[in-house]
Amino acid sequence: MTVSSDPQRVNPLRDPQDRRLPRVPEPCALVIFGVTGDLARKKLIPAVYDLANRGLLPPGFVIAGFARRDWGDGDFENVARTAAMEHARTPWREEVWARLAGNFRFVGGAFDDDAAFDRLHDCLNELRDSHGIQGNAAFYLSIPPAAFPTVLKQLERTGMADNARSGGWRRVVVEKPFGEDLESAKALNDLVDDVVTAEDVFRIDHYLGKETVQNILALRFANSLFEPMWNSKYVDSVQITMAEDVGIGTRAGFYDATGAARDVMQNHLMQLLALVAMEEPTTFDASEIRAEKLKVLRAVVPPKDVTAETVRGQYLTGWVAGARVPGYLEESDVPPDSNTETYAAVRLTIKNRRWAGVPFYIRAGKRLPRRVTELAVLFKKAPHLPFYPEDVELLGNNQLVIRVQPDEGVMLKFGSKVPGTQMELRDITMDFAYGEAFTESSPEAYERLILDVLLGDRTLFPDAAEVEEGWRIIDPLEDAWAGTKPATYRAGEWGPREADEMLAREGRTWRRA
Repeated sequence: MTVSSDPQRVNPLRDPQDRRLPRVPEPCALVIFGVTGDLARKKLIPAVYDLANRGLLPPGFVIAGFARRDWGDGDFENVARTAAMEHARTPWREEVWARLAGNFRFVGGAFDDDAAFDRLHDCLNELRDSHGIQGNAAFYLSIPPAAFPTVLKQLERTGMADNARSGGWRRVVVEKPFGEDLESAKALNDLVDDVVTAEDVFRIDHYLGKETVQNILALRFANSLFEPMWNSKYVDSVQITMAEDVGIGTRAGFYDATGAARDVMQNHLMQLLALVAMEEPTTFDASEIRAEKLKVLRAVVPPKDVTAETVRGQYLTGWVAGARVPGYLEESDVPPDSNTETYAAVRLTIKNRRWAGVPFYIRAGKRLPRRVTELAVLFKKAPHLPFYPEDVELLGNNQLVIRVQPDEGVMLKFGSKVPGTQMELRDITMDFAYGEAFTESSPEAYERLILDVLLGDRTLFPDAAEVEEGWRIIDPLEDAWAGTKPATYRAGEWGPREADEMLAREGRTWRRA
């Protein structure tokens, strides 16, 4: 979509410096498998409404649901309306919903029901004429990983994932987790690539849709201020934290078989590490960015001494936000003898010239004091301080902190003189907050990612090789942890004492997030 250079046709109401010209996809359908689940109800359907509210959906856009329900199109539309009203981030407007109304289709059936998939195939063919989608459809697998192979084989059997047979484009969106180890990830990747061409597979990591994560690239490569210091000569260490104040909720079945490392460290945190540590791409092209991320992941060295360089933890009964909460073993449906970790901290290194000798400390946990995800680059202290020792007692490392959530922004921490008659120095901070600096609100991650799927933009989606490298790093840890008991920490604390000791042995401390 472009603006004409003809002065007679230029929109007089548009600021020529405003680069937010909407990218609108071609007419298409979004097919959601597992449309009755929490992800579809709380994230996907509200994101579709928000995109419509922002004017980013094409005329004739259709959302089709597939699930084991005895619903008609109208029933699905009513459920979608309720979900959008409860969870959408943009204001509710009846005129926006009126544009979506009538564009809902529902097909009921089980994943192993050939007849149901045949009906879905016929439904998409009918939409060519009724809505002009020209065979364009994206299939969103919002389903348990165990069901991926069944659905993919049904798409293959019916030819629904075949671009040539459909007459348009067909794309498949796969939610994490991408396997449960390297072997299963490779098997899943092989299956997906057999059914759909590699260019049409979109592996969702919703963290990459967050505005502040994308801003890592802007911060690093659009400014000359940071790049000269972004290396082992000036950087002391890097800390990446993903803290949650909640427990496991109703996910006991999934979480107890997975644990913190498989749940978020193999995917979310490895992607954040890659963005922080990657080299500058030659162009801002999806293939170039992914190539640089892959180089970093291949250079990551797992801990050689797992006992000294990793910590697993499991929360006990405690207090979070003034409320008493149960321990992990007291959570509903958790086995009383479970050794699953709810906290993991790992020390990693990167084997390349830029980062040689710089430790990357990564931690993730549940029932911590507050919800926060951030990346902190801690710089080395000045080699010489011409001040009296007592004047710099409160002076720490310079830090650049990128807050991913919830208070999105960037914080720079450095030393300054305290006003007064003494030369006393201490750390101060300068903050940039998205909510204060920009009038345009940031889109929710799923909005951006769904839009990119419909546009065919793969920049924010990890490919098969990145997924497999993440498992290459995590699998040795899981093997070493097998049969061991995690350390414990009380809910409301920042993890086990052993995690603090891991950094203390190297003269460092965790940043207070």
